[in-house]
Amino acid sequence: PPPADDTPDRPATVRGDDPPGRPGTACGEQPGTVPDPQAQAPLESRYTEARDTLKAWLDAGVLVADDVPALYVYEQSGTDVLQRGLIGDVGLTDPDQRIILPHEDVMPGPVADRLALMSTTQANLEPIFLLYDGANGTASRLVDEVALHRQPLVSARTEDGLTHRLWAITDPEEIAAINADLHDRQALIADGHHRYATYRVLQRQEHETHLRTGAQPSHGRAGHHGFSQRDDGAEAGHNDAAAQEGRSTAGPWDYGLALLVDTSAYPPDLKAIHRVIPGLPLDEAAARAKGSWRVHDYDDLTQGLAALDEAAEPAFLLAGESGAHLLTDPDPVQLAHAMPPERSGRWNSLNTSVLSEFVMPKVWGMRDDERAVRIVHHDARAAVRLAARSGGTAVILKPLKAEEVLAVAAGGERVPRKSTSFGPKPRTGLVLRTFAID
Repeated sequence: PPPADDTPDRPATVRGDDPPGRPGTACGEQPGTVPDPQAQAPLESRYTEARDTLKAWLDAGVLVADDVPALYVYEQSGTDVLQRGLIGDVGLTDPDQRIILPHEDVMPGPVADRLALMSTTQANLEPIFLLYDGANGTASRLVDEVALHRQPLVSARTEDGLTHRLWAITDPEEIAAINADLHDRQALIADGHHRYATYRVLQRQEHETHLRTGAQPSHGRAGHHGFSQRDDGAEAGHNDAAAQEGRSTAGPWDYGLALLVDTSAYPPDLKAIHRVIPGLPLDEAAARAKGSWRVHDYDDLTQGLAALDEAAEPAFLLAGESGAHLLTDPDPVQLAHAMPPERSGRWNSLNTSVLSEFVMPKVWGMRDDERAVRIVHHDARAAVRLAARSGGTAVILKPLKAEEVLAVAAGGERVPRKSTSFGPKPRTGLVLRTFAID
């Protein structure tokens, strides 16, 4: 049955083996256990199929709604990988309160796609990924205590070599202690900007619908669940939109599923996203850079990558079929003239900012956009192979630092597109959140 008015919605968790079919992921970001809305099918059938599959899995017991409200400790482990965090539903407060900080812009197309999927399924099919500084607080200590001393609900190994384990925290006192610890903290969106934007759009649409019809939410909430948020006077974790509309309770759309990881306990793995420019020959790219950068030539890619690793920022390694060229020490006058004066010094110092505002438009006469530039995540050698096949140039970058991204986001700015790749990301299909359980 659906939860009572004073009980939070309950995420559904996978039990036993993976569901049959494994047809893809809700957001097209990693393999998982929900239908892929990007598949070549009419929009209506895509989302209704996802809804019907979700319902069928709930009816068949492939997905099981847990008996009581819970937060979930989630661990990912493998060679040189250990990350633990909390999965729950985070309150969607006004962005002006600067509780959840985005660091990337979003595009309307992906938001519309995710909105259609989320509205039709009435569910959050995978958590967004949030980072915060927990300073060894109660929540962080409890996460480790649970993982070290309690039996997991689920343990599974995926094809990437990672082991995933999940525990439920159901003790109201422990949940209250976590909420109290998280109440005044701030989180950065590491992954899931489009899904977070979709949470906000869906919330706004539902508020407008209920304001117009005068209907009350079907599942009001009292008490706490998920990650509490600083809200300057309102009850912890609760969005003030309900109060603004004269409603005493919030609806399920006033929350969104999230994984929250303490960076002081588990520093994120932040990797670079490289560019490949088809049709720009490597020799030409290097020659044109010599008017504004110091260019170091390497016959061997390994030597070039090692030199990039040691170089002071901003620095870029241009590579392709004929070798590698390291760009360092840009002309300070040209660099200052190219960077937008309305941006902060922090933003202008990012290597992706220098690439998008100086190297691409001023040196090569092009924009860093999806039409002219191809993207390769993490793997520099894969980017070089793609450049060689396309007769172009790979631009290899060093990863940004997490503190740089946080500082830019805290100042209300967004990093350039495709600047960050945080990991490890939460696995799709382990915990889902439905707005109402039939």
